Amino acid sequence: MEEVRESAAWVALNSSHVTIDSSGIEKVVEKIKGSIPKVEWNYEGIHYFDNGPLTVQYLFVLDALNFCFWPDKDLNYDHLANGLKEALLNDKSVFNADRLQKFTGPQLRELLKWPRPLPLEEERVRLLHEVGFELERSFEGKASKLVESCGKSAVKLVALVTQHFPGFRDHSVYKGHQVFLYKRAQIFASDLWGAFKGQGYGEFKDISSITMFADYIVPAVLRQLGVLKYSSTLASTIEANSEIGAGSEEEVELRACSIYAVEKMRELLSIKSGKEVLSVELDLWLWSVGVQCPSLQHHRTLSIYY
Repeated sequence: MEEVRESAAWVALNSSHVTIDSSGIEKVVEKIKGSIPKVEWNYEGIHYFDNGPLTVQYLFVLDALNFCFWPDKDLNYDHLANGLKEALLNDKSVFNADRLQKFTGPQLRELLKWPRPLPLEEERVRLLHEVGFELERSFEGKASKLVESCGKSAVKLVALVTQHFPGFRDHSVYKGHQVFLYKRAQIFASDLWGAFKGQGYGEFKDISSITMFADYIVPAVLRQLGVLKYSSTLASTIEANSEIGAGSEEEVELRACSIYAVEKMRELLSIKSGKEVLSVELDLWLWSVGVQCPSLQHHRTLSIYY
């Protein structure tokens, strides 16, 4: 994940709209006394888990669809995770590769028990088709085979996912430089690690390589904590609930600066605690803080990547 860290650092050093306040980082680290508040991966009980290959299939489908809920104010990640879980409990073959390739928008809605079209519904269906097709073509239809082929390396898994599944290729061009973010590919590795508690399909010898997952929630939490500062123009845009274009300078900075800031928090926490600190654990804590704050204002971008 060095390309993610290095490109995020480049954006942070050349940013025009978002800045990182090192004193804000120090205050947060001091506040949590050098150790991240423990948040269990499935603390809300919304995910499917059977300790086997079906869980891997579920998580891959979940992470293929885990993006852009905000256009429907009543929809959130919990609806997706729980809806897919209920569907799998009712029909163990629902996420078979051949069936994924045949989904329609209305069928996906029905699966999630959602009463109206989903945000970016056509893209969600296209991505399900892509996942089903490539799993069938290259991995015997099974996400578990994809995971087995990575040799217990989260970095290799992210590389395989982005190589085989174009919908996971989350990168952008910023001031002429290519920036790699890979939110959903990385979160798949993290979800496996969290669900299987670092064992079996979730055992990765390099889980520390995974960065935070640049989304809507964590940048807003980092701003609330005083870690990120926005230009007055960007702050006004977010506070007015105006849309920020995908791939714009502002959007790339919000995401990349969040990655860089969390890396700096992780480094400082490691120094103060004398122990290894994982970005995935920091991200889960920051995200859990954000989802418990309904008034939190985040940026709005139509994107399939987060």
